Amino acid sequence: MTLELPKQYDPQQAQARWLAWWLERGYYDSDVDSQRTPFTVVIPPPNVTGALHLGHALNNTLQDVLVRWRRMQGYNACWVPGTDHAGIATQAVVEKLILQQEGKTRHDLGREELVRRIWQWKDQYEARILSQLRELGCSCDWRRTRFTLDPVCSRAVRETFFRLFRAGLIYRGYRLVNWDTTLQTAVADDEIFHETVPGYFWTFKYPIVGTNEFIRFATTRPETMLGDTAVAVHPEDPRYRHLLGKKAWIPLVNREIPIIADAELVDPTLGTGAVKVTPAHDFRDYECGLRHGLPMINILRPDGTINENGGRYVGLDRYEARQRIIEDMRQLGLFESVEERQIELAHSDRSKTPIEPYLSEQWFIRMASLAERAIEAVESGQIRFFPERYARTYLDWLREKRDWCISRQLWWGHRIPIWYSEADEELLRRTLGQRPDVVYRRDESHSRWLICSLNDLPELTDPNSPLQAQQDPDVLDTWFSSALWPHEVFGWPDDTPDLRYYYPTSVLVTSRDIITLWVARMVMMGLYNTGQIPFHHVYVHPKILDGFGETMSKSKGNGVDPLDIIALYGTDALRFGLCQLATETQDVRMPVANVCPHCQALVPQKQEHLYMRTRKVTCPQCKKPFRPGGPWPTEDPELPTARQASERFEIGRNFANKLWNAARFVLLHLDGYTPADLVFETLPIEDRWMLSRLSRVTEQVTRNLESYQLADVARGLYDFTWSEFCDWYVEMSKTRLRESASRPLAQRMLVGVLDAIIRLLHPVMPFVTESLWQALNQCAYLRGLPQPRPATETIMLAPWPDFPSSWQDPQVERLITQMQELVRAIRNLRSNFQVPEKAEVEVTVRAEPGLAEQFQQLRPFITQLARVQAFHCGPEKTRPPQAAASVHADFEVYLHLQGLIDIAAETKRLQKQRLEKERQLQNVRAKLANDQFISKAPAEVVQQQRQLEADLLEQLRILEENLQQLQEA
Repeated sequence: MTLELPKQYDPQQAQARWLAWWLERGYYDSDVDSQRTPFTVVIPPPNVTGALHLGHALNNTLQDVLVRWRRMQGYNACWVPGTDHAGIATQAVVEKLILQQEGKTRHDLGREELVRRIWQWKDQYEARILSQLRELGCSCDWRRTRFTLDPVCSRAVRETFFRLFRAGLIYRGYRLVNWDTTLQTAVADDEIFHETVPGYFWTFKYPIVGTNEFIRFATTRPETMLGDTAVAVHPEDPRYRHLLGKKAWIPLVNREIPIIADAELVDPTLGTGAVKVTPAHDFRDYECGLRHGLPMINILRPDGTINENGGRYVGLDRYEARQRIIEDMRQLGLFESVEERQIELAHSDRSKTPIEPYLSEQWFIRMASLAERAIEAVESGQIRFFPERYARTYLDWLREKRDWCISRQLWWGHRIPIWYSEADEELLRRTLGQRPDVVYRRDESHSRWLICSLNDLPELTDPNSPLQAQQDPDVLDTWFSSALWPHEVFGWPDDTPDLRYYYPTSVLVTSRDIITLWVARMVMMGLYNTGQIPFHHVYVHPKILDGFGETMSKSKGNGVDPLDIIALYGTDALRFGLCQLATETQDVRMPVANVCPHCQALVPQKQEHLYMRTRKVTCPQCKKPFRPGGPWPTEDPELPTARQASERFEIGRNFANKLWNAARFVLLHLDGYTPADLVFETLPIEDRWMLSRLSRVTEQVTRNLESYQLADVARGLYDFTWSEFCDWYVEMSKTRLRESASRPLAQRMLVGVLDAIIRLLHPVMPFVTESLWQALNQCAYLRGLPQPRPATETIMLAPWPDFPSSWQDPQVERLITQMQELVRAIRNLRSNFQVPEKAEVEVTVRAEPGLAEQFQQLRPFITQLARVQAFHCGPEKTRPPQAAASVHADFEVYLHLQGLIDIAAETKRLQKQRLEKERQLQNVRAKLANDQFISKAPAEVVQQQRQLEADLLEQLRILEENLQQLQEA
């Protein structure tokens, strides 16, 4: 039976059909099965701050490749989906939206109303995110979808906090933290970024009390002088030794401060050699303050204005206070100089505003013991990183053992389960008793009780309770709940069948930028709560940047929506292109293009399109204007905005079409197909070559999947399918299919190899492979190599290919490679001398006796593939008259030109071409020699010219070679 596939693969139709069918049949689902080995993956839950971007698409494509592969290998594959409440990020987005639309702050709305609004936002964007994941083909068990604020996760968070508090690993204290004055919350070290910005270095002086002397110092933040509690010098600095123990006077706040010696803080070779010390507003000063027992004076309110400790500057914004202080010091004669400097300034990753070191009371986790166990888990090999170098990032961070600030001054998130009460101990014990679900102790100041409870007890929540307890208003750091993700999704703290079967998970797939924020914390919390590691492998994939090295972002105008790529090219193309990006490099660049809204042409993005610098672009193809992609204001409603994409995904689309066309050819030639066994030893050389390559490629692809080298998987399958199967083997089979004697074996081989290829490709390109699997099922239900077997109803459940290594024959592979090089050489000669495509040519080949004999055996394929009518081959052959030559390591090939071309006319044509290329080269070199062009033109334009120069030189080399050949002919 034959089957005629549509002439073109329709990715949208395939996606709609198979997504619904897979979900309906429950192929993604996984349940506990003691007879099978689990393969477990938990999704890095996307933040509900907005829709997914290409980074998410890469991460989830790679996870799905691994899950589909292991499912085909027979594992009970379970992939748990879900989303993250992303406390600070989500609250920031919603607060900003409310301010823009209603002019209201969170304080205008109140806690309950703001949280209600954020739940609405979460419901909207969670639905969109999960829909995007389904469109990507993610084969998650959707029944298991979790949210980090749902009841299951909330219970796990509460239990973990309770256990840590009971063990004394959670404490509350005044510490210096990174403070976001816009969001008015503490942020972690890993949630800030440093940016070099223009700034100033001011030099001032303080009078020395009781003398006529002054001590000079410099600062980038003059307002912090209000909180100075010392001036430090190096103990060995002779300039200041006589001042040690004396006092300096701060006239701004009328305060005397000591002059101290501190070798750790001060480098006497830098600046004035004296350093003002502000322990409450600088991390190095804070450590100095602890060493010397200095007062710690906080001068800021949470919103960044000056508090009561700032004297007459109270209420001023810190930047306004800065200017007033500079002027006041100038009036006092204590200002010396100012110089412009480039300053590296810490910014909040969420609000993008400068961070202030800020002394505040926060909740912390003691990291020492937790970090030790997490370090041991990697050093002992229980957890392995791929690539291995990322283990260093993990270990270096954990070895610092910095206590983790887990409180955030937000309203969206897991509220800290601590109540404060000033009741006396007897009342506390009488009210709460000795309950196992309650722990209480005094705070650091011993002024109140800290009560931690597993449940919201009436004794704590009832305003009429004698304890008069007040719950802590803060919420937990998002990463606290995310750290429990691998075990909480399976029902911990209950000892569930799911937890016993699926945990620890198999592999975590993630990006390098959250190794410390998330990976290390999951290991610590997994070991603490369960005594087991959370995963065996950590696969770290690269980060996608745009063509200019910029991080992709909708706000910049270079953020690509994966659904836009799917609409243009199809999901298979998107997934294949993303797998190609998954190399072992840290970052990969992917040039972005604007999709013209008028004609759908791809218009390469330029740097001036970013950040709304260019608001109108003209399409070079249809000449119509549009706005480049990005969240720009609609100033001209008639001007449509472009979607964004990348040409990189055309490769995947073309590959899917190539596979489709090859399968279509095979299916059209299956009349009389007989599913017989294959006897490898009796097969002709072309079949043994194909099976040798199939066995070797399958082995390599499996090995690459095992070591998470997914770019190599994509490249290996592409090269084998496109070149070796489609371009060579299918072409070599066409003559055999026309002859009745060779037809059955050719059919059997084509069906068997196609079956293997689509199984190998399925994890990467699930939709086109399912379409072809179903088509094959209709006309070749019994197939497979070497023995035919019944096909499964879906390719998702088909066995992963595994072929005998005995099929691998290096000698046969080398011989076919030599034949391919010969055919390519003939084709290149035909192309170089413009031999008509349908003309059959005469060829002479000189080679060693053994190779010449083998070429003679392969003569039917050589003549078919290179359109050769007369083929002469032997060790004694010489160059015939009027012939073009191509010399290779193993042979020389001569194309007879007599009667095919007019040598004089061809020489004239090539000489004309040479002159034109030389003129172009001269123009390019003139540009590159122009200093103004090099300095003013965009970098990508200069690079294009340099590449053009290299291309022209190569074209001229070939022209010279061809002209030389004609002269010798």
